Amino acid sequence: MALAYMTGFNNEFETEALPGALPEGRNSPQKCVYGLYAEQFSGTAFTAPNATNARSWLYRMRPSVRHVRHFTSVDRPLWNSAPAVYEDAPLGQFRWNPIPLPEDTTTFIAGMRTITTAGSVLSQAGMAAHIYVANSDMTNDYFFNADGEMLLVPEMGRLRVITELGILEMEPLEICVLPRGMMFRVELMDGKARGYICENYGPRLTLPERGPIGANGLANPRDFQYPVAAYEEKETPCRIETKWGGKFYVTEIEHSPLDVVAWHGNYAPYKYDLRHYNTIGSISFDHPDPSIFTVLTAPTGEPGTANIDLAIFPPRWLVAEDTFRPPWYHRNIMSEFMGLIQGQYDAKEEGFVPGGISLHNMMLPHGPDTFGFEKASNATLAPQKLDDTMAFMFETRLPQLVTEFAAHHDSLQKNYINCWDGLEKKFNGTIEGKK
Repeated sequence: MALAYMTGFNNEFETEALPGALPEGRNSPQKCVYGLYAEQFSGTAFTAPNATNARSWLYRMRPSVRHVRHFTSVDRPLWNSAPAVYEDAPLGQFRWNPIPLPEDTTTFIAGMRTITTAGSVLSQAGMAAHIYVANSDMTNDYFFNADGEMLLVPEMGRLRVITELGILEMEPLEICVLPRGMMFRVELMDGKARGYICENYGPRLTLPERGPIGANGLANPRDFQYPVAAYEEKETPCRIETKWGGKFYVTEIEHSPLDVVAWHGNYAPYKYDLRHYNTIGSISFDHPDPSIFTVLTAPTGEPGTANIDLAIFPPRWLVAEDTFRPPWYHRNIMSEFMGLIQGQYDAKEEGFVPGGISLHNMMLPHGPDTFGFEKASNATLAPQKLDDTMAFMFETRLPQLVTEFAAHHDSLQKNYINCWDGLEKKFNGTIEGKK
């Protein structure tokens, strides 16, 4: 049976799994019904402005102080946090083939593989980009990330993400965001899964300003889905792991921590179907800046400059006249981690496959490969539909440092730089060919 969801980005929601579990007209009554405990879960400072203030009130079987005991440290060497400075990391443009699925039993958390880090987890600025590969459910294992929110982008296999505030089911071409500090576990609906994760250390992801586009277009608020209340009443040994300050700790309790019977507020997990993105583009000439493809953004103190942007390159029509239609060659201050969910990417039709990765760091030049350049330069400029495609980009103002795992992994395409070798000098001092 299909799950029910509530809709509307950053709305104020209220939901209860048992009738009357939500207090009326107050947040913290002297005694909650059903013997529940009231607890506030804050994602921002108490005094943050109304437009950015994020908190939810939870009504649960046990307060969360009962969901942790003494912590002991654990090691996750393949999940790195910024600054993860690998001294011998090479500089350049990079591309990787898909990371293979594991042969050993591997859960969602155990299957995390960090590719890049940026900024500093302790100063709460920057991000990390990961691949997850998994073939086993988290049954009695739970996780919460105190370092940042987690943006999940599945490429293979459906996920059931069971959180304190309810359940989200997602498939490739959907994304979800798990707030900082929220407990969850992940089940694999197809037995195996692979995808991408952006771990955002900075301010929460939000919708970009549309500017002259106006009130509609891009990712519309009504298409974001939030879970309804659902709880686990499970009295069995459970293991809770947390990531805190770039390190990992585990604690053991005798019950499930996902015991929230009702909640209200605006600090909650959500999902979004990328197929609902209302693409904006040029209908006259020139390829627009990639900022028109922004789904979500995490701002910095500098207006218009993001800690993180999530941009996508979905199916769309190309109609621009007298225009080189793929992305132009460029250098910029942003660092671009790109992945492919399905199909082909129009600027790199060869060598960049679903599950693959490319990295073009700040001020390093990049653009269409030789094949893409020649094809676009000589194409008949009739209306063209780019179909069966979905690429995305985690973009940040900060340099993305390649991890030791990524620098030495067999999936690294050591000859990627050669994709531009055929771009020979064509200049001959004449204006022949000018239209």
